[in-house]
This record gives sequence, structure tokens and C-alpha cells, in this order.
Amino acid sequence: MAEPAARPHPRTQLDDNFASPIRFSLMATLGDGMELDFMALREILQCGDSPLSKAIRHLQAAEYVSARKGTVGGRSRTWVRSTAAGRDAFAAHLQALREIVALGGEQRL
Repeated sequence: MAEPAARPHPRTQLDDNFASPIRFSLMATLGDGMELDFMALREILQCGDSPLSKAIRHLQAAEYVSARKGTVGGRSRTWVRSTAAGRDAFAAHLQALREIVALGGEQRL
């Protein structure tokens, strides 16, 4: 009698789009469709303009966030919001992390 196939390790469900601490933190900050401007995100995430811009562009390319530009008081501003696809992907990534942690407790030597 053949053994049932082993379930793939939960790490296979991790999303590489969240491998960067800034991208991970950005998605966590945006939560359920919350929209924040670039300056607020920079302050919350405590990072520079360039790393934040790169993180936003990366997540936009993955269609996990959307960004819109506008002006306030004559100054150009950018607002960022998570998409439904981004929220779903982030929730799945978090679930995979939880499963990895749970496996650690099950597999004691």
C-alpha cells in the first residue's frame, strides 16, 4: 500500500513579492484598502524615498497596490492603496508564515 503524498512545505506558498522587509511592511501598513500618501508611508516605515518608491513600483507591477498622483496646495502628491489581489496575496503569505511556525512546534527532535 502506497503512502499518501506528503503535503508540500508551507514555504512553497510564500510570495516572493513580500520578501523585502519594506514591501512586507508596506502591505501590512495599507491594511484593508487604506489609502496613505507617500510622505505618511515614508514616516511610518522609517525609510528613504528611493527604497519606498522601488517597493511601490514593485508591488504595482505585481498589481498588489495602486498609486494615484495629484496635487495639494500646488505640491505633487502620491497616494497608495492595496488592491483586492494584493490583500488576498498578503493574507495567503501570512497564513503560510503561520503554518511554518506551527510546524516548528510539531517537529521537535
